[in-house]
Amino acid sequence: MATTLPWHETSRDVRVELARSIDKDRLKELHRVSGWRHAALVLRQLVVLAAAVFVVLRFGDVWWAWIPASVVIGFVIFSATVLLHEVVHRTIFESHASRWNDVLGLVYGVVGGLAPAQFTRWHLDHHDWLGTADKDPKRHHLTPKVVKRWYKALYLTPVLFPIYFRAAAREASTYEPALRGRIRRERLVTTAFHLGVLATLALTLGWEAAAKLHAIPVFLVFPVAFTVNRLGQHYDVDPADPAGWGTLMNRSPWWWDRIFLCSNYHLEHHYFPRVPCYRLPALRRELEPFLASHGLRPRTYGGLLADWFVRNRTPHTDWAA
Repeated sequence: MATTLPWHETSRDVRVELARSIDKDRLKELHRVSGWRHAALVLRQLVVLAAAVFVVLRFGDVWWAWIPASVVIGFVIFSATVLLHEVVHRTIFESHASRWNDVLGLVYGVVGGLAPAQFTRWHLDHHDWLGTADKDPKRHHLTPKVVKRWYKALYLTPVLFPIYFRAAAREASTYEPALRGRIRRERLVTTAFHLGVLATLALTLGWEAAAKLHAIPVFLVFPVAFTVNRLGQHYDVDPADPAGWGTLMNRSPWWWDRIFLCSNYHLEHHYFPRVPCYRLPALRRELEPFLASHGLRPRTYGGLLADWFVRNRTPHTDWAA
């Protein structure tokens, strides 16, 4: 799949075919953004978070209650990175220039443990250079270069954090000084926020409650959510067809759409980056004939995990080969 050309050149024929595959009025409707729909999504996450916190506080001595609740908290924290992703692609407000984009970007980035400026540049470069081995920062710096099970397993542990931040720092070294300075400031704010939350919980509720409400969700659950989600992005691909340079996931049972806020429709997102996340399932239904014409096979997370760890597949290759 490795190319040296930007995505807008390698995908020219694919984008023409995509434009013809969906009715123009329907495509316009799928691109319609709604601040209220986004707000409802955020409110749902807050309700889920509140319910999980209540379970931990009320049943903290019952392992079969607090462990699932801590897992839920971890996935809610991870979902903040998906909400930040919506900010990056300007799919929240009708006005792309809304100043609220920057406010929400900072909030979502801080909660999700990311510097919004770094994630924005990193992610847009990923879109622009999809298919390249050295200019797509996610592939160049973050994808495991050691194709061994023990090394891949590190991504499911707290070791993910130094891996990610080292990758981000390597890419950031190529940025202009002003952007690097902004990234450093945002990262300090993010770090201070999470340390402050952990300390506040420990001082008010005790270290055990702090671990269940923050440390375990952040350091143990978040890496699993991040890695499983990333497996469904660009690891099992068709190197010969730019239409298949992302992993096609099975039409989701109701829980994956809610757990990952529809970020499991990652290939569809690359086709139409300005479609808001809550319309991606509908976009997928419209794309079924196109996907079938390219012979793209849907995957499940269970199947991807088996290929990744049991069969020890190499990333960015066709795992059916």
